[in-house]
Amino acid sequence: MPNILDIRRRIRSVINTRQITKAMKMVSAAKLRRAQDRALTARPYAQMLTNVLKSLITRAEIYDPETGEPKHPLLAQREEKNVLLIVVTGDKGLAGAFNANITKAALRFLESKAGKNVDIEAVGRKGRDFLRRRYPAAKVPTPSLAELAESVESQPETAERAASIQIAGEHIGILNKVEFAHASALAESVIRRYCREEIDSVYVVFNEFKSVIAQRLIVEQILPIEQIGEQAVRLAEEMTEEEKKRAKEAAVSAGVGMRPSEGAGEGTQFGTSQVDYIYEQPPADLFRALLPKYVSIQIFRALLESVAAEHAARMTAMDSATNNATDMIDSLTLAMNRARQAKITKEIIEIVSGAAAMS
Repeated sequence: MPNILDIRRRIRSVINTRQITKAMKMVSAAKLRRAQDRALTARPYAQMLTNVLKSLITRAEIYDPETGEPKHPLLAQREEKNVLLIVVTGDKGLAGAFNANITKAALRFLESKAGKNVDIEAVGRKGRDFLRRRYPAAKVPTPSLAELAESVESQPETAERAASIQIAGEHIGILNKVEFAHASALAESVIRRYCREEIDSVYVVFNEFKSVIAQRLIVEQILPIEQIGEQAVRLAEEMTEEEKKRAKEAAVSAGVGMRPSEGAGEGTQFGTSQVDYIYEQPPADLFRALLPKYVSIQIFRALLESVAAEHAARMTAMDSATNNATDMIDSLTLAMNRARQAKITKEIIEIVSGAAAMS
């Protein structure tokens, strides 16, 4: 029979742990609300830009009629030999299987690209640490986002590779407060490498966030741009019914709304009517100005939705931890009561036996 004092000590420890997990759950719930709002407020601009490009494509030639070449390098499609993969994970743990699922999806994608050169841009400390243990860093790594923001100097076009799969860049700490400048700097680096034909395609693996109970892990193709406004999903993994149930319970207990984040603002109507828009600039100039912004928006969306999905996963994980702690406290309390009852019973038997022996 365990000692009563040991059980009481363990109960106090579990109670303290439950207070911590409950506080972390509420913090994640508050951060999730802000992340949802940020993702919603960024969508009208993204939708307007997408519709402008859709309208432009219907009214302008994408390819030069004389040379047959696309009017912007981002529209060019080449044989896929060199691939860039952007892996978006979290900087912190205690989010259940959030980070592990992303890294597993990244490994499955890398297996599907066997025989090709793959550069990895790791966004988030957890993904960086996981990939660093498996793949070497590039001998000439890409500059950090801070360096990209300060300078537009490009890396050499040809550099000796460390391996067929290598880590080309690491971006830590940007998910604490995602800014468009971070996504823009990363997009500029990607666009420069694509235009110089150093890479033939760009993919990003992240958790797509629609609502607390509507998320999916996807690998999305960013470049080359196949169809404006349409997601080029190459791999997708939906939440299970059990995960949705636990996420719903956590959201209800934390007071987080479960509405789908579908708002797109007034920009959804642009280009959908039968109005014949007239663009003053040549199509090549318009593509040169708008397509890089479109790529930046796609990366920015991936970062925002990954942050929201991480907070939702951490809120769910902390809710499960709190419930497990409550169950453990109940179990330990029952064990303590049984031990105390056994001790009392033993003492009574000893007293009765002593009294009987003296009589």
